[in-house]
Amino acid sequence: MKRIFLFIVTNLAVVAVISITLRLLGVDRWVDETGGINFSALLVLSAVIGFAGSLVSLAMSKWSAKRMVGAQVIENPIDPTERWLVDTVRKQAGVAGIGMPEVAIYDAPDVNAFATGWNRNNALVAVSTGLLHSMSRDEAEAVLAHEISHVANGDMVTLALIQGVVNTFVIFFAKLFGYFVDRVLLKNDGRNGPGIGAFAAEIVAQLVLGVLASIIVMWFSRQREFRADAGGADLAGRNKMIAALERLKMNHEQAVLPEKIAAFGISGGRSFSRLFMTHPPLEERIEALRSGR
Repeated sequence: MKRIFLFIVTNLAVVAVISITLRLLGVDRWVDETGGINFSALLVLSAVIGFAGSLVSLAMSKWSAKRMVGAQVIENPIDPTERWLVDTVRKQAGVAGIGMPEVAIYDAPDVNAFATGWNRNNALVAVSTGLLHSMSRDEAEAVLAHEISHVANGDMVTLALIQGVVNTFVIFFAKLFGYFVDRVLLKNDGRNGPGIGAFAAEIVAQLVLGVLASIIVMWFSRQREFRADAGGADLAGRNKMIAALERLKMNHEQAVLPEKIAAFGISGGRSFSRLFMTHPPLEERIEALRSGR
């Protein structure tokens, strides 16, 4: 029920942003009275729709992430573990040159952690209870350093921008394909608006192009994991970072995070194909650290 509520709230916010922006820009129509295409209006329309979802999700990322996993922000540490977490994040954030993130714990048996937030000085770093129970302090320190590196590298913003760009082109070419099918193949003169064939063709094109676009986004996601591992090694020590990844490799329970924040976790998950993996295999990440790449 909680995830359904968050899904509805996020999508209502996206729809509101799109509607207001298109109205202000006056680009809600991209086919003129003669049936010609206004490519500038179509590009702006596609960009508004393409970026709206990713930017609204980014702006709401801390709020929604806390509620999706039930993360409890540590306001005043009440035990040695919470004090250690806050002190470690504060120290690493200072070295990385970012603002102090919020630190949270969420109740889950899997060994995982994630960072999110709309900018590097207003972020959230959260760890699971499973991680605190299964990892040593050195290993947990490396995991925190990995997440702090994500924040310092601006990965959340960059990923949202890349998603917005690929969304823009998916929508742009999908609408052109729908127009082509409607006007050229189905011979619709457009007097009564686009036919159902145009909508069907556009949806099919969005699905196909969306899959191809996901390959680009997932490739970037994998590359930033290598950078965050390297950053974690600089902050906590290479041996600690390797030990943390080896601990994750030894863990038999797959760490599962909600889809929207899975890409920001430490261990991530695999899909049916390497092209759609958010994280590289742990073996490759360990080897990259050992070889100094």
